[in-house]
Amino acid sequence: MRIDSNQSAQPLAESGRNSGPAVAGVDPRAVASGRVGAAVSLGEDQAQFSGSHEQVQALVAEALQFPETRQEKVNALRQVVQEGSYQPGSSRVADALFTHLLVEPAA
Repeated sequence: MRIDSNQSAQPLAESGRNSGPAVAGVDPRAVASGRVGAAVSLGEDQAQFSGSHEQVQALVAEALQFPETRQEKVNALRQVVQEGSYQPGSSRVADALFTHLLVEPAA
């Protein structure tokens, strides 16, 4: 096929014309009736958020409800573990493992 750039555009018959510019994802009848907002115009980009933003906001709010880490307790436990003097009971270890498996099952 050969394209001749010297030819002018052929006019479209009135019956084949839309009432306005075509916008991807927008019903041309809505454009013609003016029901589409001014943000939807030819040449403008659009963005639509998924529900992720709300999920992140909910997780942040939930995390803020936890008590702050008391660094002195963490440091004391770290020192006891490094010294080798931390001796939790077997039932305590079993309870912690069981609880962890209930909360985060193996993948």
